[in-house]
Amino acid sequence: MASGVLSDFDTTTFTHDGTTKTVYRRGAGPAVVVMTEMPGITPSVLDFARRVEALGCTVAVPDLFGEAGREPSNGYIAKSIIKGCVSKEFEALAKSKTSPVTVWLRALATSLHEECGGPGVGAVGMCFTGGFALAMMVDPTIVAPVLSQPSLPFALSNKHKADLGISDADLRIVRDRVDDGVCVIGLRFTGDSLVPAERFARLRAELGDGFVGVEIDSSPGNPHGHAKDAHSVLTEGLIDEPGQPTRDALDQVLNLFRERLELPSA
Repeated sequence: MASGVLSDFDTTTFTHDGTTKTVYRRGAGPAVVVMTEMPGITPSVLDFARRVEALGCTVAVPDLFGEAGREPSNGYIAKSIIKGCVSKEFEALAKSKTSPVTVWLRALATSLHEECGGPGVGAVGMCFTGGFALAMMVDPTIVAPVLSQPSLPFALSNKHKADLGISDADLRIVRDRVDDGVCVIGLRFTGDSLVPAERFARLRAELGDGFVGVEIDSSPGNPHGHAKDAHSVLTEGLIDEPGQPTRDALDQVLNLFRERLELPSA
């Protein structure tokens, strides 16, 4: 049963190729798919979704793992990660492979676009789902992809660190889409071992100026007070004050949606 923090969202379902998942929705206008970070759809993820909806969007939050509405805790996070690693829907360890769940996510985006209209659909992945927005670009419906702390595959080796979590064939399509003008935003804290610097370097090498990598200083003694283990740029690690780098990153994401989905200016 949905938690009270979800009371202002409509509870819907979406089915593709025999797989049905719950999708929490609110708003009207062009759609943005918000993919939750580990351990699941937390109150902070929902707060981010509300900010996207306030732009004039339909926001859709698919329930991919965890317990929707539950606050994060170390034990809850560990439990969700273990389940995610063994699930056939996610490629947590393999190199140069696209997670199968992105096929379902692309179908959701296509359905939302048909229903909600607009020039296309935005997509935000976070942590475990961070790279899914890149894989979703295989579908031309996705026009505003955001990779917030993309953590898959886990950095088990140097090759894993530079891997983007998609197949070579999908990466070729992504490069073509960037050449056609799609901009990809990536977000990470500099000290985040789950999102190695090598991954962003690879994104820059593959996508050139089409990739905007936002790397926020979390080194010891950094001037903004970010913890050395800071991870979640748009949610738990957000310092929501003017002039803060995480607030600037949030504004950059929201501005991407305004521009690419042709929404009214702030």
